[in-house]
Amino acid sequence: MNEGTVVSIHLIPTAGGAASAVAEATAIPGQGLKGDRYGEGIGTYSNKPGPSRELTLIEAEALEGLKREDGLDLAPGDSRRNIVTRGVALNHLVDREFFVGAVRAKGIRLCEPCARLAELTDPKAHPGLIHRGGLRAQILSGGTIRAGDTIRPA
Repeated sequence: MNEGTVVSIHLIPTAGGAASAVAEATAIPGQGLKGDRYGEGIGTYSNKPGPSRELTLIEAEALEGLKREDGLDLAPGDSRRNIVTRGVALNHLVDREFFVGAVRAKGIRLCEPCARLAELTDPKAHPGLIHRGGLRAQILSGGTIRAGDTIRPA
């Protein structure tokens, strides 16, 4: 695994709400990011609990590819993922433990785009992000995640 960087952090306080970029976020094991809809248990899919909703990540390179290949300029927060990364292949982190700054996490599964993303953004977002929609991860140890933090193997 190559080391990567946290480009930006986004919290969405309510289901269907707009994302807010923040400089840092508190990661809570078994819950999610403090202030985010899933961390607070009020997300659209919070009725389907499990570790795969605690933390979501997407590669900046995927968003750049979406713009280049599909003409869709999806803002990082509009991806509906918590963390935008650069320099790390997130698909390779499924079933692997890694650090985001000092926070230990485990990749659970790919974060494939859903109809809800297309509904809230643009219909082109769904097909354009298939197999590059990011990663769903479980938070194993809590702490603060900051923009600029390193993402590295555990």
